[in-house]
Order: sequence, then C-alpha cells, then structure tokens
Amino acid sequence: MKDRKTKERYKRLIKLAFAAVMQIGLCLIYGALWIGYYNNRVLQEPFYRRGNWVMVLIYGLLLTFFMYTYGGFKIGYLKNGNLIYSQIMSVIFTNVLTYLQVAVIDRRLVNPVYLLPITLGEIVFIAAWTMLFQLLYRSLFPPRQMLFVEGDRKDYHLIDKMNARDDKYEIGEVISYRRGIRKIKRRIDHYDTVVIGDIPSHERNLLLKYCFETGVRSYSVPKISDVLLRSSDELTLFDSPLLLSRNNGLSIEQQWAKRVEDVLFAAIMLIVFSPVFVIAAVSIKCTDGGPVFYKQERLTQDGKIFTIYKFRTMVVNAEKMSGPVLASERDPRILPIGRLLRATRLDELPQILNILKGEMSLVGPRPERPELAREIEKNIPEFSYRLKVKAGLTGYAQVYGKYNTTSYDKLKLDLLYIRKYSLLLDLKLIIMTPKIMFMKESTEGVAPDPDLSPEYRDRIEYGEGRKL
Repeated sequence: MKDRKTKERYKRLIKLAFAAVMQIGLCLIYGALWIGYYNNRVLQEPFYRRGNWVMVLIYGLLLTFFMYTYGGFKIGYLKNGNLIYSQIMSVIFTNVLTYLQVAVIDRRLVNPVYLLPITLGEIVFIAAWTMLFQLLYRSLFPPRQMLFVEGDRKDYHLIDKMNARDDKYEIGEVISYRRGIRKIKRRIDHYDTVVIGDIPSHERNLLLKYCFETGVRSYSVPKISDVLLRSSDELTLFDSPLLLSRNNGLSIEQQWAKRVEDVLFAAIMLIVFSPVFVIAAVSIKCTDGGPVFYKQERLTQDGKIFTIYKFRTMVVNAEKMSGPVLASERDPRILPIGRLLRATRLDELPQILNILKGEMSLVGPRPERPELAREIEKNIPEFSYRLKVKAGLTGYAQVYGKYNTTSYDKLKLDLLYIRKYSLLLDLKLIIMTPKIMFMKESTEGVAPDPDLSPEYRDRIEYGEGRKL
C-alpha cells in the first residue's frame, strides 16, 4: 500500500508525459508532411520558415483543445477503445479545421485528399502509442482494492459498472452501513480505497472524516442535496462561512443569452442539415406514403406539455401491430431509411423546429413523456427538479450518461448542468455531442432501472420503440 502511495505522487507527471509525447508525435507527423510536401506542392504561395512553424503551432493548439474536450488525454480513465476513439475524433476535427484554414489562406478549395496520409499516419501513431502506454500504466497502477459500503438503496448498478472496469477497480468486499461504524472502520484498514454508497448523512460524514484522517482514498455517491450544495455560492460576510443557494433556475440574462444561442445554432443547423431533411422526408414518404414526422407529447420547463417532432422511422401505427414494445435491431416495423436514421440519431433532427418555436433548447435535460415522468416521481419526487429549464436536444446526462443510466443518476447529472450553467458549458456539450452520436451506447453493468415498477418497465415504449 505504501508503494502505491509513493507512485501515486508521480501519477500526474506520468499522465503529462503521455500527453506530451502524444502531442509532439502528432505535431511532428503533421509538420513533416506539411513542410516537406503540402506547403511546397499544394499551396500557390508557399510559406517560409516562420510561417510553417506558426501553422504547426496552430495545429498543436487546435489538437490540444479537441483532445481536452473529447477526453483524449484520459489515460487510465477511459477504456482503450474509448480513449483511441476520442483521440481519432480529435485528430479528424483538427484536420478538418486545418483544411478550412488552408483554404482561406490559399483562397481556393485545395484537394482534401492530401490530408489523408497525415490522418492515417496519425491514427497509426495514436493506436500504437496509446496501447503501449496503457500497458505500462496498468503495470504501474494495478486495479485498486476497494471496500464498498452500501446503503438501504441498493447500489448494485454502480457495483456492476465498477466490476466491468476490472482494469481500474476491484471490489474486494461489500459491507452494509448497518454493520456499524466501528466494524466498517476496521475493514477500511485493510483497503487503500473506499466507495461510500448512498448511506445516511451521519454515517457518511463519520466515514469521510475517518478516511481523511487515515489517508485512505474515498469515492462518495452524491445525494440530491450534495449536488445542490456543491454548486452554491460561498459568502464571507461574517466569520462563519455561508453557502447561498438561489434555487431559481437560470437568471433572466442567462435565459436571454441561451435563447439567442438556441436561435442562432438552430438556424445554422437547419441550413446545414437541409439536404438531410429533404432526403429523409422523400425516403420516408416514398416508402409507405405515411407522414414524415412522428409526434409525441413531452414535458419541458415548468411542466408544460409540448409536441416533439422526430423523423418517423417505423411503419404507421407500429404499436397497433405488436403493442407498445421496444424495437429490436431487426424489427420488421422499422423502415429501411429508419435504420440509418436511428443508427446515426438523425431521426432527432426535426427537434430543431421545436427549438426555433421556443419549446426546447439546444442543450438541456432530455424531455420525458408525461406518463413516464409520473411513474418515476413515485419513487423519486425530486425528478421534477429537471424542469427548472427547457428540455434540450442534447444535454449533460446524454453526454456523460450511458444507455443504462438510472433515472436517479440522470436527475443528478441534469441538476449538475442546471446548477453550474454557463454559455461555455453549453458550447462544450455541443462540441462533445458528435462524439456520442457516432459511438455505440455503452451497456456496462446493464440492469433494470430500479426507479420504474416491473410492470411499467416491461411495457415502456419510448419514441417509436426506442428506450432512452
């Protein structure tokens, strides 16, 4: 345990070394091809020495921004596949912006094929360096031996997810908080890490203080009140610290700024994706002559009900054919064009119209069906807290959650967004959304949502047979 703590002191430096070699390697690949080939053979007016170095520097800055945003530097945190995928996404977006930059400088659209060797070389380097470094990192930092303290609200979904990351965590023992603080403290002494589940605040505070005193790393499952507290403002009017929680959702100026952001981005998206709208509409109409859009009632700010729009991906009256059941991968009710729209999530594009109408925002909690929300609120009365802001096309829970994220955890993720809202956070989530669009939804530790009754869970149908 002492050896691990000694190595922990250098973990940040080791991760920094990984990121530095990654960035330098990618910039060298780009620089070599740019200076040795692209600059001399493609541009009408080639750059000289300083101009070339400026181009490489700008490339490095763009690459750093996308790597940081998509998690390309999260060595030891993301799985190999997810980490490499994040890095490749960063490189692709950087190369696309670099191509546009070159087109502006050269005042013409040069052949983009010249960027392919750079991209392919960088992908090979990324895969080789990341796989090699992950092996080194895991040998230095094997999975943590953990004690899991569980509460009355069973944390089996979290335990299953942590067990799925056997490269990072190893839960050696699960103990209930009802066994008593003294016994738990004795068990803590045999582990280097403790996970404190959803247990009562008094017992949790005692365990947190003990872990701090003994230098044991601890993970805590936050309660709703914790999310509200951590985002409160600190006041030092007196010699006693105070935390101020305003609890009014977004301020009026934030609402105005967010509305401008929504209209601006939605208008741009409508123009950019207009060919998709036309192709999808014609394909759906030509298939069976039915309506192009699928409509459904959803909830938005202050519990208002609105009609959400999606491209119809299933045959007309699909529910009458088989009842309200989830669609399988080869479900015969799904239209041919519907499979493509579902796979790329482009069936959600018509919600741009909801955004322009002011019923939704570009970023916010995903809108739930009224009957589903009522069912969840039977077990989680606080679920309505999500309605402090407008529903969104993408959101915090969509970017950071997974397919099997429970309703309780979605609520906490959405509250994190509401409580620490800013335009910069919106822009970050917008930039991160393409990553999850092309990424197959994770099913780590799949388990039924404990916040839905078994009867409702069996018959739930969400948006033409798709469960959110």
